[in-house]
Amino acid sequence: MKTNQIYDYIERLGNLLRVDSRRDGAEHGLQPVQLEALHYLSVCNRYSDTPKATSEYLGQTKGTVSQTLKVLEKKGFLRKVTDDNDKRVVHLKLTSAGDKLLQQFIPSRQFKEACQHLSDESQTQIVSCLKELLQTTQRTNGMKTFGVCHSCRFNQKIKADRYFCNLTQEPLSSKEIQLICREHEEVV
Repeated sequence: MKTNQIYDYIERLGNLLRVDSRRDGAEHGLQPVQLEALHYLSVCNRYSDTPKATSEYLGQTKGTVSQTLKVLEKKGFLRKVTDDNDKRVVHLKLTSAGDKLLQQFIPSRQFKEACQHLSDESQTQIVSCLKELLQTTQRTNGMKTFGVCHSCRFNQKIKADRYFCNLTQEPLSSKEIQLICREHEEVV
């Protein structure tokens, strides 16, 4: 088994990414967790853009996420929007400033440069192996997958660019099925 080697490489890469995140975020008075929250909110769907889902995805406490969101809102990187159907639900939407910040820093310049030195074949292999490791870790530990809609068992293709979620009983756009969802369940 190569468990220790795999762990060591992933942990080291994680540390290097956090160093980049700390440095890049510091330019805007942000902590790595705040950039992580912004990144999550940029790739999640309308069922997953809530404070609770953000907390679940990041593996952070409600209090930590609440403080994180307050900072991001105060700095103008996100805004809160009340749900049209259920006024108790708050959706978190990135502002144009939040989008611009993410485009600048996620992934970091250093990470992009490192990936450019890998062949297309190597990048494809890395993506495949990391995806398999992530899915196995989630499945083994009974964790939510937060997968992309188009790979979910609830997603149904109606027409070429029209989809339907059989869990929520709502239509989905072709853009929405490219986003991650907290309700995602793998196709078995």
